[in-house]
Amino acid sequence: MDRIAGWFTRVEPRRRTRRLVLGLLSDLPRKNCWTIAEWAGDATPDGMQHLLNRAKWDADAVRDDLRDYVAEHLHDDQAVLVVDETGDVKKGSHTVGVQRQYTGTAGRIENSQIAVYLVYACRRGHAAVDRELYIPRSWTDQPDRSQAAGLSPDTAFATKPELAVRMITRFLDAGHHASWVAGDEVYGGNPKLRAALEARGTGYVLAARNHEITTQAGKSRADALAKKIPKRAWQKLSAGAGAKGQRFYDWAYIDLPSTAPGHRHLLIRRNRTTGELAYYHCYSPKPVPLATLVRVAGSRWRVEETFQSGKGLAGLDQHQVRRYASWSRWVTLAMLAHAFLAVVRADEHTRQPARDKLIPLTCNEIARLFITLVAQRVHDTAHRLRWSHWRRRHQARSQASHYQRQAAAPT
Repeated sequence: MDRIAGWFTRVEPRRRTRRLVLGLLSDLPRKNCWTIAEWAGDATPDGMQHLLNRAKWDADAVRDDLRDYVAEHLHDDQAVLVVDETGDVKKGSHTVGVQRQYTGTAGRIENSQIAVYLVYACRRGHAAVDRELYIPRSWTDQPDRSQAAGLSPDTAFATKPELAVRMITRFLDAGHHASWVAGDEVYGGNPKLRAALEARGTGYVLAARNHEITTQAGKSRADALAKKIPKRAWQKLSAGAGAKGQRFYDWAYIDLPSTAPGHRHLLIRRNRTTGELAYYHCYSPKPVPLATLVRVAGSRWRVEETFQSGKGLAGLDQHQVRRYASWSRWVTLAMLAHAFLAVVRADEHTRQPARDKLIPLTCNEIARLFITLVAQRVHDTAHRLRWSHWRRRHQARSQASHYQRQAAAPT
C-alpha cells in the first residue's frame, strides 16, 4: 500500500483504500461496498461508495504502479503477455458497457459487461497488469447514455484486439520487457494486432481458426496442411503443468513465406486422444525451436487461472457499480489484491522450496493464512445489529420506491 499511497492526497481515502483491499482479500462470501464496510467496522457503506465514486484519486496511476510492482517482482526475460476477455453477467441496462452479448463466463449470450485484461505470465507466477472495459457501439453511438455512465463524450468504439494493442503498448512503452504475446482466436484473427506486434519485434503465438494459409506451394486450408505433415514431424510435448499432470499434445509447425523480417509459422496442436486439431499464428524476430512455441502457446491457460483466482480470492467480478470510474477503481484494487498474493507466492517459492510431501504454497493457501493471521476482523454484537438495522431500513426504502414507480407506470 505504501507504493500507491502518493496518489491519495487525503489520509481518509488512503486509509479506506487499505481497508477495501484487505476486505477484498478477506473470506467474505460476497464482496461489495456493503459487506466490506461492515467487515471493516464502518457504520455504513457511504465511505466505501464515496471512495469508488467521488473521491479524488487516479485509478490509472495506481494501475501503472501495479504493473511496475508485478513486472519487478515476477521479472522473467521469457515472460509472456497473455490477453483475454472475461464477462460479468448484469441486470438492467444502466451499468456501463452492458448489453446482450456472448460471454464465456456464462457460455452463452447474456446481458453482460465485458472487459479485456493483460496478464503477465512467467515461471514465477502470473497476475493481471492492465484492464480495458469493452464499450459496445450501442453505447458509443449514444453520447448522452455514455456520459451518464461517466464515459468521456469523445469515447470512440474500439474492438477487443484494439484494446489489447492499447494495453500491450502501455506495458512496453513503460520500459518493461516481454518476449512474447499469447491470446485466443479473437486476437489471433486480427491482422492489425499481429502487424503491431511485428513492428515492435515482439513475438507472438496467437490461436487461429481453421482458415486458408499461403505456403510456398500455394494456398490451402490449415486442416488440409495438417494431413500432409509426415508422422515423424509430429512431436509429443507438454504445453505446461495442469491440475492432473502435464498437458501433453502432439505438435508440428509449418514455415510460412514472407518478405518481411522475422520468422512466421503455422503451429498445429493435435489431441493425443481425440485427434482434434488447433492452430496458431506464430512470429518470432529470430529462429526459435518448436518447444519454445509450445511453451508460449501453453502460457495462454495462465489467464484462465488468473481470472479464477482473481474472482475467487479478490472479488474481481463482484463489483456492483454502474459508472466507469467506479468500475475502473474496483477492478484495479482487486487486481492489486491478487497481485499481492501472486508476488508473495513467488517470493516464498524462491526463499523456501516445498518440503517433502508438501506442495508449494498456492495463492489460495496464502490467502487463507493472510486472512487468519493478518486480515481477520472481529466485531461486537452491537455492530452486527446496527448493520442489520441499516440494511433493513435501506431495503425498505428501495422496496417503497419500486412500488411507487410501478403504481405510477401506465397500465
